[in-house]
Amino acid sequence: MEEKVFIKDMIKDFTTIDTSNLIDIKSLEITVDIFALAINRAWEKNSKIVSISKHLKSWWNMNCSRNLEKYRSSRSLVDWKQFKKMVKSTKCMFFDQKIQEILNKARGP
Repeated sequence: MEEKVFIKDMIKDFTTIDTSNLIDIKSLEITVDIFALAINRAWEKNSKIVSISKHLKSWWNMNCSRNLEKYRSSRSLVDWKQFKKMVKSTKCMFFDQKIQEILNKARGP
């Protein structure tokens, strides 16, 4: 959906660019600059800032955050192993559930 709006905005801006006066390199450069500004304007209007986090995962939960904080504060090997074990089990449970959802959806009524 966002792509369609972006393309629509670009096309609208492109149709307003006058290309009838391309008689020399200077006029071509000006037209190309206007073309680039139109693309930039459409991009700025339709793009959004996304915050990417190391833990931006659908399986990540509060237990993961808690155990990671516990490890960060203690820096102990025992806490690190406990954190890794908990992450592994959380991932397994999450993806097993997703697989079951897909299987149940595929069977259908």
